[in-house]
Amino acid sequence: MTELKIAIAGASGRMGRILIEAIDQAPDAVLAGALDVAGAPGIGQDAAAFLGKPAGVAIASELAEGLAGAAYLIDFTRPEGTLKHVAYCAEHGIKMIIGTTGFDAAGKAAIAAAAEKTAIMMAPNMSVGVNVTLKLLEMAARSLSEGYDIEIVEAHHRHKVDAPSGTALQMGEVVAAALGRDLQECAVYGREGVTGERDPSTIGFATIRGGDIVGDHTVLFAGIGERIEISHKSSSRATYAQGALRAARFLAGKTSGLYDMQDVLALKR
Repeated sequence: MTELKIAIAGASGRMGRILIEAIDQAPDAVLAGALDVAGAPGIGQDAAAFLGKPAGVAIASELAEGLAGAAYLIDFTRPEGTLKHVAYCAEHGIKMIIGTTGFDAAGKAAIAAAAEKTAIMMAPNMSVGVNVTLKLLEMAARSLSEGYDIEIVEAHHRHKVDAPSGTALQMGEVVAAALGRDLQECAVYGREGVTGERDPSTIGFATIRGGDIVGDHTVLFAGIGERIEISHKSSSRATYAQGALRAARFLAGKTSGLYDMQDVLALKR
């Protein structure tokens, strides 16, 4: 069995620790590197010390040090940091699993260019359940293409910095594509005051932020006399870590290319 040598970005953060614990429990993976921003409290400390069984891998701020022994980097951080990691990994042949959200068009283009040099799996949500939900949304949108208004409601914890969530946007893109629409042209991100009647060609988004909500997403298809709701609710970030490991296994046989979780789960037609 091939051992996956994985480094973690944001290693001293909440998601970073969940990823490190998942690697510790995986029979085919080993923690091979750890990164965090300069000045982070964990710099210089063993990345797995919180588990009570050190891994012999210190958290570093320098990419060359933190990625020296890694073949994969899992990154759930911020766009500006992820893009620096992408450039380094592309240059050194390190495969990437990106769960960071909030990229602009230029950032997405940079990742696509890097994928010509190394294999990258990028998804705003790596939950297996969420990605099955995306497939269900595609099927529903095709069948409910007329006479149904579509609204997407998402809720996350108070610390989340981008809105709508990357998962909500991906749901909107899946639904829009199934309907033959461009999400950039039909999305409505806020309503206030006298807005007039709802344009039936639009897809609405509503955002909730509060407490420690891990991630709830609902797509509402509202017709006359009935409504269909397709929802996914996360109770633990561990599901994202398991999806990331599944993505690393998928990339094992790839040398380049940009993939998503639909590829990993063989859900594409």
